[in-house]
Amino acid sequence: MPPTGTGPNLALGLSETPVQTHPRVHLDLYAENAAAQAAEVERLVSLGATHVDWDLYPEDPDFIVLADPEGNRFCVIDTAHT
Repeated sequence: MPPTGTGPNLALGLSETPVQTHPRVHLDLYAENAAAQAAEVERLVSLGATHVDWDLYPEDPDFIVLADPEGNRFCVIDTAHT
């Protein structure tokens, strides 16, 4: 929850189903620019995330696809990307 005590809440539930190669629902984490994106990706990788060889990247992506240690995919997005 944000420091002000307002905003969206997020709950994650345990699933026994296999990880999807192209999940319909995933988390997006936002970074303010390319440098912040790179730093966040590096931090997440140091915590156990891995880079995903994503076959659906556009020509000039604003996102990087990672997977958590269980294989669940998520993106880190550069919000300043143009």
